[in-house]
Amino acid sequence: MDKIKLELFFQILGIGATSGLVFENDSLFLVSDSSSFLYEYNFSSNRLDKIKLFENSRESILKKDKPDFESITKIENSFLLLGSGSTQKRMLATKYDLKTKKTITTDLTDLFGKISASTGIDDENLNIEGAVNYKNNWLLFQRGNGSANQNGIVILKESLENPSTITFVPLILPTEKAVNVTFTDAILVEGKIYFLAAAENSESTFEDGEVLGSWIGVLNPENFELEMVEKITNQHKFEGLTKYQNSSEEITFLLCEDDDSGIVKSDIYKLAIKKTIR
Repeated sequence: MDKIKLELFFQILGIGATSGLVFENDSLFLVSDSSSFLYEYNFSSNRLDKIKLFENSRESILKKDKPDFESITKIENSFLLLGSGSTQKRMLATKYDLKTKKTITTDLTDLFGKISASTGIDDENLNIEGAVNYKNNWLLFQRGNGSANQNGIVILKESLENPSTITFVPLILPTEKAVNVTFTDAILVEGKIYFLAAAENSESTFEDGEVLGSWIGVLNPENFELEMVEKITNQHKFEGLTKYQNSSEEITFLLCEDDDSGIVKSDIYKLAIKKTIR
């Protein structure tokens, strides 16, 4: 663990329940799983701006009604925000174009139905927490915190909305006090998948439970071999990561957490990993 350093970096007031983030051009773009805004925090001005994703975008949305955006991914000049699929209202994908400042929202109900039919992950267990585009395929990171413990990667061949095939690769991560560690986010950096995972004492994709810690790990995207996994905290549930700095010796990420407290602020952490650990 001396090769991994985690520290609180700064706090952002005005956004809570942060579930994903992307660092881009001196700004941190964030999503909240209880909001239908995209947020932009500028490092130079220390200013937080809200970007409407829908005509009626709202904050502090009730749990049963929220779109539950759990992942944000940059694709060319756009951000893709993806709902978790864990309820009928959480099956949206929204693309925000950085140049035109326009949004396009797609209902992915049919896709999530196909995922369930192809993988055997039913409505009670489906919970997508991260998305990675790799070699023209989409890798969706299924958090196996439901009763069936189906943690792994859903592979969508060639297209997000209309994949030619859908397969599921189960992945077993460590346990903590007999609770499974399950995916909470993932990104692609230099041909490797870096992922976050957490242990939460609950057998539900809807209800929260006691947090038992978070882990960072590395996967080979060609064969999904687990190359590294390390616990980084005992008390935080980290749900989003983005690359911040990268050198020949060290890679640094920014992390966000959803502490389920209802407080409208976000703690942003910095995680530095010496590359020799891999």
